[in-house]
Parts: sequence; structure tokens; C-alpha cells
Amino acid sequence: MHYFVPKRCASTSKIMYHDKVTAQRAAEQSYIDRGTQLWTYRCQYCGCWHLTSHEPGSYLPSPANRQQRQRSRKRGYKPRRR
Repeated sequence: MHYFVPKRCASTSKIMYHDKVTAQRAAEQSYIDRGTQLWTYRCQYCGCWHLTSHEPGSYLPSPANRQQRQRSRKRGYKPRRR
């Protein structure tokens, strides 16, 4: 049996929809099948439409969060002094 494998965005690994209408239909179908409410948005990297579980306007990345250095999750980790 052959299954359809959707094309994915190289930057976000999300399924690419060519227009907003098909993305809306996929979101509605997800709600019918799984009861999960999804929203659509246009990707800034590929220009196609994707689905997200975040409500529009609920997540705004602040500039301070983007500039923080990534820290190790290792227990007892002490960063080196420079």
C-alpha cells in the first residue's frame, strides 16, 4: 500500500500547505478527528502555511529571551570562567 508523505519545511519540519484554505481544512479535520484545535500561520522561512497549537497573539518572543545563552541541564554543572 502507498501512503502520501507530505512535504515538510526545512527550517521548522512542519507540514507545508500551499494556501490558507487547505491549511484551514487540515485544522478543521484535526479538530474532528482528534479534538485538537489548531490555528494557521504563514511561515517566515518558506512562505507556505503551517498549523500551530498556539493561539494567535498568545506567544510573542521577547528580545531578551532570544539573546540568553543556552545553559547545560546537567546536574552540578558549573560554567567555566573566561
